[in-house]
Parts: sequence; C-alpha cells; structure tokens
Amino acid sequence: MSQLSSGICRRLNEAPQEEIDQLASGHTVQLLSIKKVAPTSSSTTATDRFRIIISDGVHFVQAMLATQLNDLVANGDINKNTVVVIDKLACNFVQDKRLIIILDLHVVSRDEEKIGAPTAPPSTQDAPAPAVVEAASSSVASPAISSSTGQTKQPQPQPRTGPSGRGGRSVYPIEGLSPYQNNWTIKARVTQKSEIRTWSNQRGEGKLFNVTLMDESGEIRGTGFNAVVDELYEKFEEGKVYYISKARVNLAKKKFSNLQNDYELSLEKNTEVEECLETTSVPMMKYNFVELSSLEKLEKDNTCDVIGVVKEVGPLGEITSKATNRTIPKRDLTIVDMSQYSVRLTLWGKQAEQFAADDLSVVAFKGVKVGDFGGRTLSMVSSSIMSISPDIEEAHLLRGWYDGIGTEKNFQSHTSGSSGASFGGFNRNEMRHLSDVKESQLGMSDKAEFFSTRATIMHIKSESISYPACPTQGCNKKVVDLGSGWKCEKCDKTFERPEHRYIMSMAVADWSGQAWLQGFNEAGLAVFGKTADEVHEIKERNEAEYNALMAQASGVTFNFSCRAKQDTYNDQTRVRYGISRITSLDYREEAKHLVDLLKSPWAQ
Repeated sequence: MSQLSSGICRRLNEAPQEEIDQLASGHTVQLLSIKKVAPTSSSTTATDRFRIIISDGVHFVQAMLATQLNDLVANGDINKNTVVVIDKLACNFVQDKRLIIILDLHVVSRDEEKIGAPTAPPSTQDAPAPAVVEAASSSVASPAISSSTGQTKQPQPQPRTGPSGRGGRSVYPIEGLSPYQNNWTIKARVTQKSEIRTWSNQRGEGKLFNVTLMDESGEIRGTGFNAVVDELYEKFEEGKVYYISKARVNLAKKKFSNLQNDYELSLEKNTEVEECLETTSVPMMKYNFVELSSLEKLEKDNTCDVIGVVKEVGPLGEITSKATNRTIPKRDLTIVDMSQYSVRLTLWGKQAEQFAADDLSVVAFKGVKVGDFGGRTLSMVSSSIMSISPDIEEAHLLRGWYDGIGTEKNFQSHTSGSSGASFGGFNRNEMRHLSDVKESQLGMSDKAEFFSTRATIMHIKSESISYPACPTQGCNKKVVDLGSGWKCEKCDKTFERPEHRYIMSMAVADWSGQAWLQGFNEAGLAVFGKTADEVHEIKERNEAEYNALMAQASGVTFNFSCRAKQDTYNDQTRVRYGISRITSLDYREEAKHLVDLLKSPWAQ
C-alpha cells in the first residue's frame, strides 16, 4: 500500500476548486473498476465513455476517463487493479456534484491484487447521473425535465478558476466542453488553419475557414463564416496559443472533420480571441503514428498519422474541373519509414504549390486519408496537418536510422500483382491493351485478377452517376428518404441530408477496342474534379449544365488500374472490370520511361 499516494482520493473529494490544479499530477492510484457508461436514449455519439474507480489504498472515488485514453482500455493496457500514475486531470461541477476527468496517465504495474481495504471518503456526494456525466464530459445528454413546470433544465457545470484562469475567468479543458455550458474560456494551441474557402449556390454566396484547436485534454474544430472570416481569420496563427471564449458549441459534422470530438465550435462576431504568451501548459502536436507496413490493416477512407523520410518529390501537377475550368494543384510524394515500406502521398491545393521540403527530409502527417489500389496510398484532406522536420522523438529516431543504415535498404511498396516499375499505382508490367484483356479472359477464374491499361473515356452513363450515402465516416451505405430525413439501416440513424457518392459506368477505348469500366468515388473525383454532392446539385439545378459536364469528360485519357472479376446477374455470368485507381497522365514520367527504355541492354 506504500506505493499508492495515500490521502489523494480524500483530497480530490474535498479540496476547494481553486486547489484542484495543485493536485493534478504525479499521484499513484489503483484502478478498482473500469466500466463503460451506457449512452442515454437521446445520445447521438458513437464514442465510448468509461467510468473508473480510483483508490489510494485508504479511500476510493469515481472518475471519468477522457476519450483520448480509450485505446488503453481497448488494448488491455489498463484493467481491474492496474496501478497507474495520474499525469493530468480536470474537475468540473455538474448539478453541485464533483466530476473528475482523468486526462492522462501512465501504467506502473498490472495484474496486481487489490491493495488495502479502501472505503468511500466521508461525506461523499452521489455521482452525477449518466446523462449529466455525458453532458459534462463531451457526450450528448438528455436534459432533465421539471415535473412542476415541464420546462427543460440544462445541467450547468460551475466555472473552474485558479492558476490557469485569465483575469479571474474560468479555463475549461476542451474535453469538458458541451452545449450545456456557458461562460467558458479555453486555452488552446492552433495546430491547423485552413485557407479561406468560398461557395456559390442557389441560396447565395459565402465564405468560411476553420481552425483545429488543441489543449492537454483533446482537440476541437472551430469554423467561422462570412463576416466572422474578416474579423478573426488574421488573428489565428498556426502554432500559437490563444484564450478563446463566447463561441457556440454544436454537434460536430463528422463528414467535414476526422477529429475524435463529438462537438465543434461555431465562431461568431462576439467570439473573443486573445493570444496567450504563457504557453508552457499547452502541448505541441500529438500524433498516433502508424507504420507504413501496417497500412494494409486500415480500411479505405480511414485517417491516420504517419511519419516518413521523403524519398521522392514529384512535380507540381493539376486536375482541371471541366464544369468550372478551375484547376486543383496536386503533388505526389514518396515517403519511407523504418518498417522498410514506401507509400505515395498526395498533396493538394496550396500545400502542393508551397511544398518546400527537400528530398530526404523527415515529415510528419496528421489525419491523412487512406486510399486503395490493391494496397494502400495516402492523401492529404482539408483537416490534415503536415509538419516538416518536427522536433519530436520519432523524427529524430527516423533521421538517425535513415542516415545510418536506411539509405542501403530496399523499400517495399503497397501494390498488388506482379512487381516491377510502377508509379502512382500504375504498374507497367501489368499494362495490357483492352483487346488483350478480353482475349486472355482475365477475371474468368475464381480469383480476381489485376491489370493496368491506358484508355480514353468515350461515354459515361449519365442517368445515375451517384447515390445518396450515409454521411457517417467509414459507412457509405445507401440511405432511404423517409420524407422527414434520410435513414441509414446499418447505423440505425436518421440524417437531415445524405452525402452523395459516385457509382459510375463508363465506356473507354484504346487502339485495340472498347470496354465498360465501373468506378466509385475516387474515379468520379478524378474525372470531374468535383464531389458527387456538387455534381448532384448541378443536375438538380440545371440539366443543360449537367449534360455539358458529362460531355466535357469524354475524350480525356487516363491510366487505369483495374480489377477483373466474374459475377452472376439474372443467371448470366459475365466479367466486370472495376477501377481500383485512376490517374491523369504524367508526361514527365512518360519521358523518363522512354529514356529508361533507350538505356536498357536490349536497346543497345
């Protein structure tokens, strides 16, 4: 029992609010219980919440585990009777009841027996009801209903003041924010600031930007529209720390963000933003790196953090929108890591234009999207963050490894089929003419077969090129229009509107013949340079503009990486050719290939 911090549980239970910060770290406790909190009937979040009981050997108290620590439970790193050191905690008051949130900890030992015979501290208050716990610790709560008035009573956590406060005002952890709180202030670092984006539709025009904010408890996304862009955009700088208050807390729109937070901030005209010069208590970027060799374990469209040495920087290219003639800059990088794998990672927009790292620089990427071509590729999205030569341990280790022995290693890429010279997922050793594909009867065996081809789009079936999909990240199932909303049977949720996704059928041709290829969302984005939602909106608004968009896509040549597989429909067996990946022609790579052919032994 001497290894536990005797007395800490009673102090956490009784200490005045202003002393909580002084008790926030360095205490050793035992976890007597870890239980998942059942979501309330009105909860819309899929994030698990865990209630824990901590003991100092003499007394025990209840607490909540911050959601960023959920992996410790899922991986079995902490369980019943594990001894841990609390590194960070926060304390809120909900309906006059104290709620402790464990923000960070590290394990001392596992598989221990229960230490001592702890009891509840004197005058222990009842724990908050589950609905209130969810409200206070970033889940959706059901408001309590007054039986006498029938009016909704929303739980209001009391402000937290003390050393972290500003001018006597409260400073809340991001993890603790919810729509049920008022008069809060967060102290957070800006880890990402987007470009100003504009839109124009039948409802009018507008502009917006977003920032990603982080403190020791977690991350949250903030978005400002129209006049707020003019007021606040220049105030935010990436890497700096700010006090932020008077923003509205809303449910997060998961289709626009990959952050693990059920809420987001709506920045308004009266939102206060003040730079904080004392930044020691706010951490730098947090990563959960995945080795490149492990990308195969991730599902397509998931996001992840990776760090690698930039083995090759591709030329600046672009995709042109046929409808608006707007060009989207892009640049491909090839990165490698200590798992001896390489992967292609695509930058877009200004990140592609302004990329300034040299070959062999170490670059960390947060929240990049996983793509699929018989293996894995990566792509930056609007919420992704890139850090060149970051001052973190993983970067220093990778730098030392590569400079020491990495330059002598051969790196394996995430591609399927036969090996050989390849770029962008387009494998020359698998390249075939369309007539050869059919004559060879690729796909007629029990297993899928892969091939590459270069062909020109001749026609796109325009009757239906997209479907209404579930906006939940990673779901993509078709939703049903109920009139009052769109229902996803898989998620058992109803949404105000769906997210359209491409499902295309196109006739392509080369010198030898023609074939029908089936493509999904990535194919549509490459062909049109627009999301399926944007194309669907054009179709609904202006049929002539939609038909022109379809016509303009014809006559364009692409490199296709395809999957041939037979299927049976209406008792008829046929081979379907699915597009695994579609890329624009890279003329620099074409020229390089011709040079390599001229240098080959048989050409001498």
